[in-house]
Amino acid sequence: MRRDQRAPDALRPVHIERSYIKNVAGSALVVFGDTKVICTASFDERVPPWMRGRGRGWVTAEYGMLPGSSKERIPRDSFHKGRAQEISRLIGRSLRSVTDLEAMGECMVTVDCDVIQADGGTRTAAITGAYVALYEALDRCVRVGNITDLPLRSHCAAISVGWVDGAAM
Repeated sequence: MRRDQRAPDALRPVHIERSYIKNVAGSALVVFGDTKVICTASFDERVPPWMRGRGRGWVTAEYGMLPGSSKERIPRDSFHKGRAQEISRLIGRSLRSVTDLEAMGECMVTVDCDVIQADGGTRTAAITGAYVALYEALDRCVRVGNITDLPLRSHCAAISVGWVDGAAM
C-alpha cells in the first residue's frame, strides 16, 4: 500500500470540470489527486505565418507552473525555459497526433495549461486537460460554423507510471 492507502495499481482520484473558464472556446480544470491544472483552448481563424497557404490547421500548447503552485516559488520568467518548453512541445505533439490538421483548414487552436497546484503528474494532467479543452474548442467551432466537421481522429489522455523499490506504481 502507498502512503495514501492506494494499491500499487490504483490511480489518484481524477476529476475533470469542463467549461471551467467562460472567456475561451474550450476549457477544463483537471484534478489528479492534489495536482490541479487549468487548461484553456483559444481558436484563431489564422495559422502562423510559416503555415499560410498550406491548407491545413495547427494545434499548439503552452505549459507553465504558477508561482505559488509548488512549495518553492516558480519565477514567472521561467515559463518558456527548459522543462516548461519541453512539456509544452510534448502536449502540442500529443494533441496534433489525434487531430486531422487538413480537416481543420487554415485555423489554429492554442491550448494553455497552467499548473495551479503541483503534487506530481503535472504533465500528464496537462495532456489530459488539454485534450478536453481542445475537444470543447473544436466542437464549439463546428457549432458556430468556423469548421464543418470535428477534426479529431481519436482521444488523448495520459497517466504517470514509475518504479518504486522495484514495484510498478
